[in-house]
Amino acid sequence: MLILGIETSCDDTGVALYDSVAGELVAHAVHSQAAMHEAYGGVVPELASRDHIRRLVPLTRRVLEKRIVDGIGYTAGPGLAGALLVGASFAHALALSLGVPAIGIHHLEGHLLSPLLSAKRPDFPFLALLVSGGHTQLMRVEGVGRYQLLGDTQDDAAGEAFDKTAQLLGLGYPGGPALSKLAERGAPGRYRLPRPMIASGLDFSFSGLKTAVLTLVKNEKADPADLARAFVDAIVEVLVAKCARAVETTGLKRLVVAGGVGANRQLRAALDTEAARRGFEVFYPEPELCTDNGAMIAFAAALRLEKQSGVQRHDFTVRPRWDLTG
Repeated sequence: MLILGIETSCDDTGVALYDSVAGELVAHAVHSQAAMHEAYGGVVPELASRDHIRRLVPLTRRVLEKRIVDGIGYTAGPGLAGALLVGASFAHALALSLGVPAIGIHHLEGHLLSPLLSAKRPDFPFLALLVSGGHTQLMRVEGVGRYQLLGDTQDDAAGEAFDKTAQLLGLGYPGGPALSKLAERGAPGRYRLPRPMIASGLDFSFSGLKTAVLTLVKNEKADPADLARAFVDAIVEVLVAKCARAVETTGLKRLVVAGGVGANRQLRAALDTEAARRGFEVFYPEPELCTDNGAMIAFAAALRLEKQSGVQRHDFTVRPRWDLTG
């Protein structure tokens, strides 16, 4: 089956084509709206929705290249209401015209399953750390559609804390990658920031960390690079500690890390070190598949459609490939 995936939950328009028989990502295109929203310091929902309308048809034409699809997956939520409506309307209209099924995919399920597109893939069951812009969660994954929430953020997600701290330091939007890059130049240990909830359970809290950065910025002439380093170190230490606790609590030895923050180099390095020390494996999607994209939606839709039909056509023995044409 050839499955088209459409992602329009926020400020990235993603379209991809997945071949579930070959187990191969055939094509993948993403248009980022970051430059458009930068002037406003964040995403403007109405502008995002209108830009999705402009981008979907040309991106779909580029990805399909006259191929005939057998099904269409689209992001059904969570996300910006108008942006989601654009993707859902386009997917259903196209599916109706082609006489193929359309299936809504939860945005976080797409992220959750995205490491299965990589050359190194986990077997079920596994733990998953979802660290995207609006979510920080720990999940137990038994199979497709079989998920148990173990821990959730109580306020700001890690990605939100990254972007808000970047704004405090004058790094613009989107600030997460710029903040991580700045942190690489900072001296460790110059500032000591709190590690919220690090010693308790599997839930997360990052609003206090953001407030601590604001206090330092207001009350003293903090060096931006050193402060960025302190912030990244604090976030990473909390995430690694929670993952280690989840591994110990559940007894599972495979951890998946997905979502935009999952591309962070400092986080990956710290998790790899902890995994080697404690004897568990960590799996990541390729960095270009960490941010919002149509590939993860197409893949999740293929698995869902196969599950509904009762036909297991997916072959994980074939290394996926993709064409980043967006």
